[in-house]
Amino acid sequence: MNIFGMFFIMFFIIIVFALLSFLINIIPIGLWISAAAAGVNISLASLIGMRLRRTNVNIIIKATIKGTKAGLDLSMSQLESHYLSGGKVDNVVDALIAAHRANLDLSFERAAAIDLAGRDVFEAVRMSVTPKIIETPCISAVAIDGIEVKVIARVTVRANIARLVGGAGEETIIARVGEGIVTTLGSSQSHKDVLENPDKISQTVLAKGLDSGTAFEILSIDIADIDIGRNIGAHLQIQQAEADKQIAQAKAEERRALAIAKEQEMKAYVEEMRAKVVESEAQVPLAIAEAFQKGNICVGEYYNLENKLADTRMRDAISKIKDVNINLENKNNNQSESKKSTKKSDNPEAN
Repeated sequence: MNIFGMFFIMFFIIIVFALLSFLINIIPIGLWISAAAAGVNISLASLIGMRLRRTNVNIIIKATIKGTKAGLDLSMSQLESHYLSGGKVDNVVDALIAAHRANLDLSFERAAAIDLAGRDVFEAVRMSVTPKIIETPCISAVAIDGIEVKVIARVTVRANIARLVGGAGEETIIARVGEGIVTTLGSSQSHKDVLENPDKISQTVLAKGLDSGTAFEILSIDIADIDIGRNIGAHLQIQQAEADKQIAQAKAEERRALAIAKEQEMKAYVEEMRAKVVESEAQVPLAIAEAFQKGNICVGEYYNLENKLADTRMRDAISKIKDVNINLENKNNNQSESKKSTKKSDNPEAN
């Protein structure tokens, strides 16, 4: 055999191996055998078509086998369509199997819609079978008597599969329950009524139908903890009293300022009157001189007038001295009486 013949044989072998590897990759023989062993009827042409459509054949075949073994009637075209739409095929099949075991009415179309909506459909089915407990944060409200009450509630919910698409989530449930608790506490006459009957909160909140429009169904609302907070009413009254006091002080300060201004005004007015008196007294010598000039008064009459004025001033001075002496005498008498009483208290045996 010449060199050309050996080269041709090697080239032929390489071509054969390439074709075999290509066919093995295109035609998933192993998956076809697994499907046939599981009782799933599928042709090699369908598998090749899925490979050409760039579908993950492993996921579709395994999901079909899983659903068939669980007694579900699943179509591979539905699974492939959901896969190409970006859905989670395994999650949907697991949810359908769980719903089938729990006798829940869940179709493939609804499960696929829930999955494409971004919700975990398998978790939703589990919540339909086993309810979930949602604990609210500490909610504080004030009763009518002004006492703050703090409440923590546990809400038991069950997923409503029919409202999973477009329904509100857990945040809405917590917000509505908190709103109901605040309304109930705010309408209570006394915080003691709430402490005596905490189930009143649950009954009032449940009666409001808070789960409408949500993806859940509220089964029960239980009060996990209830506590007393601050006396908000007394605190507000203290603040109001402080504000009233400041207003009263401001008004008193305003009146005091007006009184001081009025006092200064009166002092200025007194000084003005004194200036007028001095001015008037200054006119007296001028009037006397004019009277001398006109002959209306003589020198004797003038001196008699001066004598009377001097006598009046003397009497005023004497009366002031008498008043001072009387005040000094009264002060001395009071001091002597206080000394006597002090001596008697110091010597009780003498009494």
